[in-house]
Amino acid sequence: MIEAVLVDDEKNALQSLSWELTNFSNEISVIASFTDPFEALDFLHKNTPDCLFLDIEMPTMDGFQFIKKLQNKNFPVVITTAYNQYAIKALKNEAIDYLLKPIDSDDLKDTIVKIKKFNSKSFTAERFERIIKEFNSNDKDKKITLNTDGKLIFLNSDQILYAASDGNYSTIFLEDGQKIVLTKKLKEVNEILPSESFYRIHNSYIINLSKIKEFLKTDGYVVLHSNHKIPVSRQKKSDFLDML
Repeated sequence: MIEAVLVDDEKNALQSLSWELTNFSNEISVIASFTDPFEALDFLHKNTPDCLFLDIEMPTMDGFQFIKKLQNKNFPVVITTAYNQYAIKALKNEAIDYLLKPIDSDDLKDTIVKIKKFNSKSFTAERFERIIKEFNSNDKDKKITLNTDGKLIFLNSDQILYAASDGNYSTIFLEDGQKIVLTKKLKEVNEILPSESFYRIHNSYIINLSKIKEFLKTDGYVVLHSNHKIPVSRQKKSDFLDML
């Protein structure tokens, strides 16, 4: 499925374009659409779609200015317009194709072929990262994805013992003795770890609930299967007991 982003300053034209793309082809999915080109640029600076369908005549920024402002150009751009005088200029501005509105289904089929060829030749690291993340999120045994040292690490919940804070960094302690250092605060790590398996029992610690061997209520410590002793904060103690 080709994930597309649409940019057109006219809302009706945007809705019409979305309808044409998705009804003329079962290979295109519209993941985002924008009438404001600045909002679209912000989205595209953070995301890499499979293609961009871009209108030319927009009052605050025309399509050619938009292309020049793109920081990430790792995806094909298709120009869409009701005027045919822009065809040559569109192709000179790194667009891979040019579609006249209303879109003809045969023209769209040709465009889809060009998009696929472009993406097969520029299989970027960003696109591959997105694909493997989607694969893991769709897996019935969903894995935890950690981004560190320029690589993605995929773990099952039962591989993790606990996570500890170190200021602006956090360390993930694995059952096999390995440690993974992340440039994330523990609050951010807590958002990554599944809440059904992990619990933040202290400002500095998150534990895997399935790894608890003992809870020393008097001392206020949890002992894990690995014999690590993790403190339970006073504020968390009551909620922790209720949960257990």
